[in-house]
Amino acid sequence: MLFSLALILILGFALSGILNKLNLPGLLGMILTGVILGPFVLNLISPEILDISGDLREIALIVILIRAGLSLDIRDLKKVGKQAVLMCFIPATLELTTVIILAPIFFHISYIEAAIMGTVLAAVSPAVVVPRMINLMERGYGNDKSIPQLIMASSSVDDIYVIVLFTAFLGMYSGKGFETSSLLSVPLSIVLGLLLGILTGIVFIWVVKRLHMRDTVKVLIILSISFLFVTLESYVKPTVSISGLLAVMALGGTISESYNVLARRLMTKFSKIWVGAEILLFVLVGAAVDIRYLAGAGLISILLVLCALVFRIWGVNICLLKSSLNKKERLFCSIAYLPKATVQAAIGAIPLQKGVESGNTILTVAVLAIIITAPLGAIGIDHTHKKFLNHTATNN
Repeated sequence: MLFSLALILILGFALSGILNKLNLPGLLGMILTGVILGPFVLNLISPEILDISGDLREIALIVILIRAGLSLDIRDLKKVGKQAVLMCFIPATLELTTVIILAPIFFHISYIEAAIMGTVLAAVSPAVVVPRMINLMERGYGNDKSIPQLIMASSSVDDIYVIVLFTAFLGMYSGKGFETSSLLSVPLSIVLGLLLGILTGIVFIWVVKRLHMRDTVKVLIILSISFLFVTLESYVKPTVSISGLLAVMALGGTISESYNVLARRLMTKFSKIWVGAEILLFVLVGAAVDIRYLAGAGLISILLVLCALVFRIWGVNICLLKSSLNKKERLFCSIAYLPKATVQAAIGAIPLQKGVESGNTILTVAVLAIIITAPLGAIGIDHTHKKFLNHTATNN
């Protein structure tokens, strides 16, 4: 395990640094590191790490969502409230619908299999998007119209919506039928997640104002609470739906709103943690990519991914029709809403494991989506924000 970790860190930082020098996103080097060291190429990542890779990726996501929450300003969210809500559902729904229509034509699969494929494809990646939005907020890009806040908040709920639909469609394929309660669980999961995070945040602030402790201890407590949120989500899932990851963001947002001085100090701590968490996240995403399926992917699979992206972009623009954003800012939002990585790596292989007939095709398309959209979105964000977004001075 130690040898594997050494290789992950050394090669990951090396390739990330090389790509940064070439003005390309460092995360591409991290994903490439995972592909090279992973079980489908050199197989140099120990089974012990691969066995817990899902947990490690979730820890990294928790770190970035805490950072997102600590960066949020409720006043900024109020400016984009309507657009943020629409962007949680409309782009993913249009992308899903596109796949349901086209996949049976392209691959001769059933509509329910196409629906499963669509839900695997439709989720945006907070792991790619959120760190970049935080960076833009800190540097003062797009803050005048709360554009990073809009994308950051909506991308997290987008995932919840898509994963719930994925579970529902997979249940239909298995003969369990489609339950209306599956759709109703989406708003319930969001509301309960927000309430859990806000109430916990209020209690946390009350405690830290009365008990002196180092900021490092506060960071560890926040991480522990966040782990409990995610564990609670799994524990109560058979009875009630709660979004643990949304609760994590709401916890950070409550701290930011009620105790901003502390939030700024904690942001510095979590930024340092993210350096290590980021490389683990993207290397393990790369390790989950089975490149063997790419050989037979063909142009049809690429065409499907690109068609789905066109309708996702259309969905983003529909959400922003009555907003104050100009054409360049809407184009930036469209680009920022393209990247896919973590959800596709996490659930792409599940249909194959569950015996879905087109499981190999679904996994192939999921891998292609990561390879096409993660670089496309990351490079797009990095190279267009200065041209498309207004820059304002920050207080940092």
